Amino acid sequence: MCRAGGGCKRAESERKGPVGAAAGAVPEMGWVQMAEGAGGGCFPLSIQKTRGYWREQPIFTTRAHVFQIDPSTKKNWVPASKQAVTVSYFYDVTRNSYRIISVDGAKVIINSTITPNMTFTKTSQKFGQWADSRANTVFGLGFSSEQQLTKFADKFQEVKEAAKLAKDKSQEKIETSSNHSQASSVNGTDDEKASHVGPADTHLKSENDKLKIALTQSAANVKKWEIELQTLRESNARLTTALQESAASVEQWKKQFSICRDENDRLRNKIDELEEQCSEINREKEKNTQLKRRIEELESELREKETELKDLRKQSEIIPQLMSECEYVSEKLEAAERDNQNLEDKVRSLKTDIEESKYRQRHLKVELKSFLEVLDGKIDDLHDFRRGLSKLGTDN
Repeated sequence: MCRAGGGCKRAESERKGPVGAAAGAVPEMGWVQMAEGAGGGCFPLSIQKTRGYWREQPIFTTRAHVFQIDPSTKKNWVPASKQAVTVSYFYDVTRNSYRIISVDGAKVIINSTITPNMTFTKTSQKFGQWADSRANTVFGLGFSSEQQLTKFADKFQEVKEAAKLAKDKSQEKIETSSNHSQASSVNGTDDEKASHVGPADTHLKSENDKLKIALTQSAANVKKWEIELQTLRESNARLTTALQESAASVEQWKKQFSICRDENDRLRNKIDELEEQCSEINREKEKNTQLKRRIEELESELREKETELKDLRKQSEIIPQLMSECEYVSEKLEAAERDNQNLEDKVRSLKTDIEESKYRQRHLKVELKSFLEVLDGKIDDLHDFRRGLSKLGTDN
């Protein structure tokens, strides 16, 4: 199985020779196991070819969602793939062993060697699982249909039985080799005592030599498997340490997230306060705008009255016309007095408005006072002008 510190990459290989594929498309991407002395795992290479045939043959392929048991809780499932990936059974011709391999992109997510004591359990209509003691984990597969799950479970049972038969045959070979070695030792002693060696004894001796070589190779393989087991244990320790570090990092991230969330709440409250202040400022601006409009209206009325006063002054310069238009002017004066009275009423109301807004518009007070002074002067001028006209009419 690919472990931390020994990454795997996919390599594309062409299908050559008979591979004995069954039940499903044969993948063109091959993964082979690294030498046991190199720490196990996988390396990217076309599936190795040994004496004219492939070392590992894909015999069954399907697609499923891959899960692994959470190492901390041993209860929850952790998804190992984001989507459905290819899951294949591979048969190693050299070792006479079977593996389940699945690759997601450039990552090997399943590399499980099937042993006779493994059991595939259906936990639902579309989900199954099995435990791998070498990888120290439990793999789970989610299928799209119950039919695919049944096919995979049947193939698992078939491969398990084949692995059991292979293990029994290997055990028988080891026992047979041991017995033959003992027999060879006894026969060798007899041959030394005998004066003649027959063709049957020569054949037996050659068979014994072959068995000795097989025993030596078996012992070497056992040593390699022990090295691989030790490597797996070391990888397990590294993975445990990495998981502990990840858990500590998660706790630290949770604390930082809590601090950021509190800061975010504080900033939101501050923003709400600023928005409320802005709304108050906008209301004050609206009131100021209304006051400005009112002042502009009053100024417009004052300009109109000043224009009328200018016209009256021009008319007063023409004495002959004033005599003829005396009555008209009198009416005008009366109308002006009424207007002045209205203006005085307006001025009084304006004073009231000004007193109400003097705290916000103090600079208008000076202008309004000057306006009142000018208006009073104009009124006095009009009264003087009227008395002058009355005197002129009396004299004439």
